[in-house]
Amino acid sequence: MVTQTGLVGFALLALGMVLVPGPNMMYLVSRSLCQGRRAGLVSLGGVGVAFLVYVLATSLGITALLFAVPIAYDVLRLAGAAYLLYLAWNVLKPGGRLSFQASGLQPYSDRKLFVMGFLTNLLNPKAALLYLSLLPQFIDPARGSVFAQAVMLGVLQIVISMTVNACIVLLASRAAGFFDKQRAWVRVQRLVLGGVLAGLALRLLLDTRR
Repeated sequence: MVTQTGLVGFALLALGMVLVPGPNMMYLVSRSLCQGRRAGLVSLGGVGVAFLVYVLATSLGITALLFAVPIAYDVLRLAGAAYLLYLAWNVLKPGGRLSFQASGLQPYSDRKLFVMGFLTNLLNPKAALLYLSLLPQFIDPARGSVFAQAVMLGVLQIVISMTVNACIVLLASRAAGFFDKQRAWVRVQRLVLGGVLAGLALRLLLDTRR
């Protein structure tokens, strides 16, 4: 199995990565500010399931096949970019939804929250690339089942990601009342959030496997 040193090293790496803002964190914060703690946690459940899908797929070698076929990677990459552009348009269009605004929005059902969290994570090819590039560095075939080691590391990453993001959800939900009263903040966050989402989409569109 994975050595203790390997587990600690991977845990620190996973912690550093989850603290870097990205689509997952952005979506979770926006939902928490809009609908409160429950909505953020339900959304986080969808994100976690998508991580689990990637862990199992990576462990079974499915994602290795996916990225070995250029058209398969491109389909996933373009789908992710399209989804981010859709979110950006909903924020920036006249009368669009302000994702960090705590009131004035129609609440999403638990099902929609979960699905959107799932898609936000699943439609990001960087998640799969992350597992493919990092997990092998901490796996030693001489120490037992490669599949078991990959699953162990993947589960560790999920636990760290879910814990950190749950704390972020709780903090964001408590701050919702403050942000809702700041009209200037609402206008600025629309421009910033829409711009970041569009930028992430552009980055995916221009991305290659090299």
